[in-house]
Amino acid sequence: MGLAPQATLSLPGVDSRVSEQKMKISLGPIHYHWSKETIEQFYQSAATWPVDIVYLGETVCAKRRALSRADWLNIAAFLTDAGKEVVLSTLALPEANSDLLQLEKICANTDYLVEANDMSAVHLLTGRFPFVAGPHINCYNNKTLSLLAEFGAVRWVPPVELSATTIGTLQNMRPAAMETEVFAYGYLPLSFSARCFTARADNIGKDACEQRCIRDPEGRPLFTQEHERLFTMNGIQLQSGVPCDLLHETGAMLNMNIDIVRISPQLKDTDTVVKLFQATLNGASISEDTLRSPACNGYWHGLPGMAFTPA
Repeated sequence: MGLAPQATLSLPGVDSRVSEQKMKISLGPIHYHWSKETIEQFYQSAATWPVDIVYLGETVCAKRRALSRADWLNIAAFLTDAGKEVVLSTLALPEANSDLLQLEKICANTDYLVEANDMSAVHLLTGRFPFVAGPHINCYNNKTLSLLAEFGAVRWVPPVELSATTIGTLQNMRPAAMETEVFAYGYLPLSFSARCFTARADNIGKDACEQRCIRDPEGRPLFTQEHERLFTMNGIQLQSGVPCDLLHETGAMLNMNIDIVRISPQLKDTDTVVKLFQATLNGASISEDTLRSPACNGYWHGLPGMAFTPA
């Protein structure tokens, strides 16, 4: 891509090479509106990180066009050459005919696996290509999981609100050869709306939004009257107020035979998060407060999502 690699943070005792760990690490799609230069520099650096799988593409808002389809495919080729498995992610809420036309092009590609984030993508992929059932597909029971497998799903990402107990039950009932990938770190994508939260906060209409979300590269926080961070606005997406942190749950995931842990990209220190997960999977002991605080892991423990249960 013609860009020099960004400097990355180093962690004492953490090897930056992918090891023989049992569970893979994935880098989810970027949820925020970043500039083309920022995105390209991010993936230039990510090519050197110990991640096995990288998800690419716009999943939140079709109006975010910093990169063209050709630009995304160039990044995909670059990461493939760097030894990464690339998956193309689709919109979670396609609204216009133009969105569906772009979706058809993504689903028709023969080079990369596709992550379907709504049922229109599942429909386009069924009977044609294997695919990943993304976290925005409402899959809450074994019958739905089996149906997705019949359609061609070879991997599923459970909805972020599912508990470890529920995921474990579905693990024991999942179809043969179906991989399970758990959202393990980052701001949780909670919901999508036909209206734009960021535009509404600025008292402008969605059609005249001027893509103001590019000013919030890590989203815009919403606080309670007690000044606690409750949610994060990200265009038409609403996220958790603090990041989900399942770093210390990787042992439980290994026992559950989870195949992949997903890390959601942030503007800063994503490389550090990746290396900490790699170190944990390799048996290193990591202190409780190593990552960003406060954090949440309530859904994993069957509690309100914003709760945090220490390891």
